[in-house]
Amino acid sequence: MHALVTGAAGFIGSNLVDRLLEAGHQVTGLDNFSTGFEEFLERARGSERFRLIRADLLDAAALPPALEGVETVFHLAANADVRFGPLHPRKDLEQNTIATANLLEAMRVAGVRRIAFASTGSVYGEARLIPTPEDAPFPVQTSLYGASKLAAEGFIEAYAEAFGFQAYIFRFVSILGERYRHGHVLDFYRQLRSHPDRLTVLGNGRQKKSYLYVQDCIDGILLAMEQASARVNLFNLGTDEYCEVNDSVRWISEYLDVQPEITYTGGDRGWVGDNPFIYLDCSRMRALGWRPRVTIREGVRKTLEFFDRHPELVIRF
Repeated sequence: MHALVTGAAGFIGSNLVDRLLEAGHQVTGLDNFSTGFEEFLERARGSERFRLIRADLLDAAALPPALEGVETVFHLAANADVRFGPLHPRKDLEQNTIATANLLEAMRVAGVRRIAFASTGSVYGEARLIPTPEDAPFPVQTSLYGASKLAAEGFIEAYAEAFGFQAYIFRFVSILGERYRHGHVLDFYRQLRSHPDRLTVLGNGRQKKSYLYVQDCIDGILLAMEQASARVNLFNLGTDEYCEVNDSVRWISEYLDVQPEITYTGGDRGWVGDNPFIYLDCSRMRALGWRPRVTIREGVRKTLEFFDRHPELVIRF
């Protein structure tokens, strides 16, 4: 298989690139390096089956060369920072929705008809049904990020219907692991490395979240693409557990051997669009035989160990 991975220098994208190369596939990586890191592609660049294209999905003219010879697209490029959406309202629209529409049209012209898309559990907003299945009624959208991803899903589904694409849409919980570069685990780690005696936590610390280790996530993506064969295949990807933010505070403090005084900013969420309870029903993926192998606590630890091994990157994240 010749695969194009967008967002190839990002957290999940770079891990996926490595896995595809290890499996013997040819990989074209595309990234504009607005948030990606050269270091994440160091292993890939040692392979003769990898080529890197520096381009932006908003530049439609740059996409045809990236699709030459490609059979499957893994679309992971996105603005993934939910918290700051209200500060730049067009960013999610442009980088998540319009970029996806550009990619789909370039695929249509090039004759590439297979796409895997990294969506998000945020599309469920503040769901009333917990754990939340793929066919749950959609509430009002609560984040610009979730709205932009849902719009991108719609474009993908429409291209599948109109042009015979085969689509795999994966709604992730938050992902942890090596090369993780934004989120509360990094925030808490940075704070406690800087001042071990105190920690500021957004909200009340009782927000409930589910997390998934990055390699388990990639296992799920690849397995679904091997086994599912519908025109549009939609899957939640997450663990069968969740934790409170306070749990991760405790785990990180124990790892660093500190006992900070904790200050909460208050309220039941950390920012506009922060869902106080995210927990997805993943029975559709489980029916394919997929199970996460790493618990949330183990995923947090693996992430912290990566930070310790790469302090130079933590400064830049």
